[in-house]
Amino acid sequence: MSAQRILDFEGMVNARDLGGVPVAGGRVRWGAVVRAEHPARLTAVGWERVWQHGVRTIIDLTGPGEEEPERAPRPAGLSTIRIALDDTSDTEFWDRWGGAFSCTPLYFGPFLDRYPQLVGEVAGAIADAEPGGVLVHCGGGRDRTGLICLVLLAALGASARDIAEDYAISHRRRAEQCAASGMGDDTGKVEQFLTQQGTTERDALDEVLGGRDFAAYLKTARVLGESGFATLRERLLEPA
Repeated sequence: MSAQRILDFEGMVNARDLGGVPVAGGRVRWGAVVRAEHPARLTAVGWERVWQHGVRTIIDLTGPGEEEPERAPRPAGLSTIRIALDDTSDTEFWDRWGGAFSCTPLYFGPFLDRYPQLVGEVAGAIADAEPGGVLVHCGGGRDRTGLICLVLLAALGASARDIAEDYAISHRRRAEQCAASGMGDDTGKVEQFLTQQGTTERDALDEVLGGRDFAAYLKTARVLGESGFATLRERLLEPA
């Protein structure tokens, strides 16, 4: 992965641009989508760099109770769209796929099957955002954000290898992120849990990616549809 994709936003350790990832017909456009952890720890300098990078819209995937006090004010002119990706009222789903499962790609497939309209809503928000870049974040920038970025990249025709590499970066940077936030590093426990389930991070991702047509998946979401997907693709694709 090009080192250019890692972004130096002061206060963040897990921010990167999806630009440059090879997809069908070209590559992801630089500056179109940034993935990151929660921006609460951004400094004033960090927010200035977010703005200078061209980000004009923040899509917040966190839900009620995940609010964090922010170290510095956001730039004027920056829009925020909140779409809580985890419907915690769906106890049937989260009793099965919450906990350790939700810290791994093992829950991605069941989530995609259960919530196509919700995933489509996020994709639609990216497609219809104001001109400029879109920063997508959850809490740690690995799981919910990773799921959305997997869908975007796969729908554009990125290879399983490139998608898995992008996901793995967040996992590798988790230790630094946990240290910065004062949390315990859970990466070892996640790897151990995957081993207990008889799989690996890469194999779990391959299973999700191998059985789905992600372009069709997004096109059939009522909130996006064929025309919305065309808008999304035009926004994200830099033709060869």
